[in-house]
Amino acid sequence: MGCSTIPSTSSNPWQVITLPTKANLLDLAFTGNSQHGWLVGSEATLFETKDAGNTWKQVGLDLDDPRYRLSSISFSGDEGWIVGQPSLILHTEDEGKSWTRIPLSSKLPGSPSSIAAIGAGSAELTTDVGAIYKTTDGGKTWKALVDDAFGVVRNITRSRDGKYIAVSSQGSFYAIWEPGQNNWNPYNRNSSRRLQSMGFGLDGRLWMLERGGQVQFSDPQNLGEWGKPFKPDRAASWGLLDLAYRTPKEIWVAGGSGNLLSSVDGGKTWQKDRDVENVPANLYKILFLTPEQGFIIGQNGILLKYQGSAQAA
Repeated sequence: MGCSTIPSTSSNPWQVITLPTKANLLDLAFTGNSQHGWLVGSEATLFETKDAGNTWKQVGLDLDDPRYRLSSISFSGDEGWIVGQPSLILHTEDEGKSWTRIPLSSKLPGSPSSIAAIGAGSAELTTDVGAIYKTTDGGKTWKALVDDAFGVVRNITRSRDGKYIAVSSQGSFYAIWEPGQNNWNPYNRNSSRRLQSMGFGLDGRLWMLERGGQVQFSDPQNLGEWGKPFKPDRAASWGLLDLAYRTPKEIWVAGGSGNLLSSVDGGKTWQKDRDVENVPANLYKILFLTPEQGFIIGQNGILLKYQGSAQAA
């Protein structure tokens, strides 16, 4: 099946927003107010929106080094967290009007990788070697949730109910951690292709992206069993970089050179958003904060904002 035979979306649900920066944009989060959000990236880049993401204003941070890579941001109501490299944690209790730097122990294994705000004064922190820590007192103290770090990770993802899945730096294996466990449970990859990214679906399945544009989904009843690998776009030579569920049935997958595909039947059939093909950027992170509020982060200051559903032509 060639690329031209893939159905096109009858309408493009994504608005392209170009921000005035060459920094790599990396993560996005909204406060308890769905109009008020923040976007972080490399070179200590921070943007703020007060109109649900239609327009963004760059905000300066008072840091000792302008080269910090701000990799993750998360909010629970008015309280938010930013982590970055080299070792940096910022905390706000007023929706980002002011940010306070949280001291980190020199004994922390690795550098902060991701942060998840999970309630008043409470957050979970991961590092780039798979350590997981939790604070319940606004960052004053942190408790290790795993006894041993995972090893250098390519990426790490948290489910809505607190599970984590991490892919090794070489893409050769992955590991899963569930609340209450003392250690990661490692698994070898099940094909010759290296792993690119993994995550948790809204339908109870795990998803896996492999080199060469290949996708697999797990059995929802047995997460150790995987379905047959497939390529949503068999004729494509570009790689897949991220996958996200808008609903339990609607799935989006993005990749290099502005390529964007979706499925409205849980991954059985796929359609292509050809209006986005001309976007001059790799699309490497998809975020649906709610079914109605979604964004895709691309390189070179490119941001796509979800506007409405797309059906196959």
